[in-house]
Amino acid sequence: MTVPAEPLIDASVHVFFKSDGDLRSRLREPFRSRGYPHVDVSWFAPPGPRYAAASENPDGSHPGSDPEAVGREILRERGFDFAILHPMTAAGILPDWHLSSAIMAATNEMLVERWLDSGTYHDRFRGTIRVNVRDIDGAVKEIERWKDHPRVVQIGVPTQTEVPYGRPQFKPLWRAACDAGLPVAVHLEMGVGITHPPTPSGITRTYSHLAAYQPMTFVWHLLNMIAEGVFQEFPDLKVVWADGAADMVTPFIWRMDTFGRPHLEQTPWAPDIPSSYLPGRSYFVHGLLDGPGDAPFADEWLRITGKEDMVLFGSSYPQWRTASKGDLPPAWTARQRAKALGGNAARLYGIRAAEPAAA
Repeated sequence: MTVPAEPLIDASVHVFFKSDGDLRSRLREPFRSRGYPHVDVSWFAPPGPRYAAASENPDGSHPGSDPEAVGREILRERGFDFAILHPMTAAGILPDWHLSSAIMAATNEMLVERWLDSGTYHDRFRGTIRVNVRDIDGAVKEIERWKDHPRVVQIGVPTQTEVPYGRPQFKPLWRAACDAGLPVAVHLEMGVGITHPPTPSGITRTYSHLAAYQPMTFVWHLLNMIAEGVFQEFPDLKVVWADGAADMVTPFIWRMDTFGRPHLEQTPWAPDIPSSYLPGRSYFVHGLLDGPGDAPFADEWLRITGKEDMVLFGSSYPQWRTASKGDLPPAWTARQRAKALGGNAARLYGIRAAEPAAA
């Protein structure tokens, strides 16, 4: 019997409202009349156009807001079987948590109605529901609301927070994620917020500094979650670090193992070697900025710390740094490429059957 090939999965496709008016039409008062930052108004502009060439829609709506156009690009032109959709907002970094929760709820309604329940490609889209980490009760209710939808596969939270995700106030969120059987995707929120800078040390000077330093934020969260015993208390919790930087996890986890090994008695709530909490718990969307690029030892670097089982390919379409299959390091083995291009994501999200990409 022929064993079907693993599906090809783009694990990070960014989706948007068509316009500010489109979002406001889904808000009730008093939030409809409120002011909030636009997703494209950020501290720094990228080097060149903000979005990929040809991602503009003829009707002038925001790139990444048309399910038909995105489906054609990702599933037909790029040949993927499935796309994991991540709605992009500025709501996760607003000072008013009431407004944030309202925008998140409207975003989820839009995602399910417009992308997951209708359209040519809805059965090949999988969705991320957005929740507000400054409103844990509301976040848990939002998870309960959508957890049984057959095409909802993960929960989305912002990278920018006032405190790292190991702090105890987030426990109800992790418990709800585990009860729902859904991974949690941590992604840099767009736009400009007041209470949540893009790095744990505040605002960087330029875009290039932000791109280089921002991955430190995921390290800040991950190492804190390990040290505070989050993965010990919630062994079923799976976290997707959706802005990449798997290349950075090895040196930092080595340092944590070195300093943590003789002092495990100081953290009885996290009694194991720190690196042992990585396999099956942490995943990373591989992007254009991740190294070591075309280095001949890229395959070896991917094997260290088990990263080859943690990496998911994500195009980040329609962002300016949209990646393609050909951008994966040439030194990766065929098996490593297969894992990144769908095998790891299929196991993480429970996508078991590959639908022909040309269907």
